[in-house]
Amino acid sequence: MDTFKTAVILAGGMSSRMGFDKQLLKIGGRYVMDMLISNLKMEFEEIIISANKFYGEYSGCKLAFDKLRTGGPLAGIHSALYESSSRYVYFISCDMPNINLDYIRFMKNCIKDINVDACVTKGFEGREYIEPFNGFYSKNLVGYIEKMLKQDKRSVKELIKTVNTFYIKKDIIARYDPGMDMFFNINTKEDMYRLLCLR
Repeated sequence: MDTFKTAVILAGGMSSRMGFDKQLLKIGGRYVMDMLISNLKMEFEEIIISANKFYGEYSGCKLAFDKLRTGGPLAGIHSALYESSSRYVYFISCDMPNINLDYIRFMKNCIKDINVDACVTKGFEGREYIEPFNGFYSKNLVGYIEKMLKQDKRSVKELIKTVNTFYIKKDIIARYDPGMDMFFNINTKEDMYRLLCLR
């Protein structure tokens, strides 16, 4: 099994604050989903889109439907890990348009020779703040996540805190993205306008 073959775009949220499904987000007339796929293909062989529904075809991508539709993002992680073909799987949300390939390569290098369950970023918005996406998860977590979901535990951050996680701190992030743009996510129309103003 390859170590870093797979990347996943989580696209299963309700998008209630946005008012429409975030799979349909556009920047400059181009779908954010298409931008993410194009960028991820430069670093990963297998791209999986994890969601409950799809609005079109995503060429060259594997689709993973949530096996437990009431499990939120954790159910999406579970389904995508189940379908993945690599030991470690990179996850990003479909509303996070600013992929940083250099940072992804840095994370790969951090965990390639060690045995961990996850690699995420911690502390850039507050001492204990954890960013669950723009990070890696091990395929070995499939069984553990399934047990959590059966116990009605749906928190991705609870998963991160209870498994063997490698944390990357703020001072390291600043070397790759001083403005933390790679963690910006579009939750509202105001966020969308802000992103367009920055470009």
